[in-house]
Amino acid sequence: MTYDGATAVRAIGDGTPAVRPDPTALPGYAATCRIDELRATEYRHLDIDGQVYLDYAGAGVAAQAQIREHHDRLLAGLYGNPHSENPTSAAAGSQVESARRAVLDFFRADPAEYAVVFTPNATGACRLVGEAYDFGRAAPLVLTWDNHNSVNGIREYARTAGAPVRYVPLRGPDLRVAESDLATVLDAGRGRRWGRAGGRGLFAYPAQSNFSGVQHPLSWVDLAHRHGYDVLLDAAAFAPTNRLDLSVVRPEFVCLSWYKLFGYPTGIGALLARRDALARLRRPWFAGGTIRAVSVQGDWHRPMDDESGFEDGTVNFLSIPDVGFGLRWLDSIGVDLVHTRVGLLTAWLLGRLTALRHGDGRPLVQVYGPTTAQGRGGTVTFNLRHPDGGLVDERLVARESAAAGFSLRTGCFCNPGAGEGAFGISGESVRRRLLARVDTIDQYLAALRLPTGGAVRVSFGLASTATDAERFVAFVESTYRDRAAGVESPLPPRLRC
Repeated sequence: MTYDGATAVRAIGDGTPAVRPDPTALPGYAATCRIDELRATEYRHLDIDGQVYLDYAGAGVAAQAQIREHHDRLLAGLYGNPHSENPTSAAAGSQVESARRAVLDFFRADPAEYAVVFTPNATGACRLVGEAYDFGRAAPLVLTWDNHNSVNGIREYARTAGAPVRYVPLRGPDLRVAESDLATVLDAGRGRRWGRAGGRGLFAYPAQSNFSGVQHPLSWVDLAHRHGYDVLLDAAAFAPTNRLDLSVVRPEFVCLSWYKLFGYPTGIGALLARRDALARLRRPWFAGGTIRAVSVQGDWHRPMDDESGFEDGTVNFLSIPDVGFGLRWLDSIGVDLVHTRVGLLTAWLLGRLTALRHGDGRPLVQVYGPTTAQGRGGTVTFNLRHPDGGLVDERLVARESAAAGFSLRTGCFCNPGAGEGAFGISGESVRRRLLARVDTIDQYLAALRLPTGGAVRVSFGLASTATDAERFVAFVESTYRDRAAGVESPLPPRLRC
């Protein structure tokens, strides 16, 4: 079921909404009431001091049950370094292995086919693949414009190995990738590459954009396989509110951060890897815990040949068991239930934002990406406009929304390709402006003659409610409707993207 919130609001002559729809009245919303019950109990800390949390794309939130479980487990047992051979080591090792099985069960992955490598985060998972993949002139890297910088950074490993790096552009205001463009790029240089026995390449893309919320087709995994590529699927933004079934979709590599799914623990992610693909990776170094044997005088080492060969040093054995509990907790609520709730709120918010008008009828909000709930997740990125059409500086929105108790994100969200597509920045313009030798982000933006340096992003997740969405729309309307551009107090410099 889908709902286009844009049909729920009409505007009268002066731009004032004639109808203020109640998101709880949406068809299907009542069936998600369990989330409201959990919000009032397990997530009641979200409502302390009247705050509104709208940054689930940045981090999920932890249930009180997760914190209690961690506390009770550590007080009830004694756990030691899993690399030792003693009772406390065995206790810790058993819980880590239990968490691995929970991950495989949650994603319906066959343990004979997939391995789970625990990493510090999704970024760490991307790095493991990038540094160890067999890039070369016959093994290129293909990326979509729409990628987090943790995926974009893999291109540095590829270029160091002399591999071609090719990008697939975004098209249109919806910021989607045309499948025909993807097929063309995957096919580029095929004859030359397939001349080498076993020649492959790596295609990396996000299942859901952390910038626009666009959900790129999972069917591209099979498309890339047909063109002879391995696939790295960035599922960090997708997995918290969507089911990923690895018995159906079978990429070689999947990158995840657990705090994105359920808030706790932080500092732990995972690389889910097909065992045949993991065996083809060649690490450029070794560390404690990753080797079977090593000699200093003999100058040789033998790496472990399973997932432990990729887990550097001692794993976080006191917190990895929390991953297993978090997955069971999310499963008990139901990923499909969360998906439905987030979809309804997203559709309603898009409808309300795109209907907002200044008194003269000009739009108050410019959304980047799809303006309906079709083929997208619960991340909505936009800029606000003054009555004269100029953009409200996103740093001002950050300051004023924070003062009003809203937790959201502003900037470019570590996704420069989607930002360049959203703001209409051409490759020629970027290359020309780079010659100006700018040193700061603000100088770079000025050289590109951009009116602002990013956008505003709100995102829904597991514990989001209709009240969260309603309060945010009310804030936007009351704060920025018919507000002319003026002289603002100094805004902080932009330090990173």
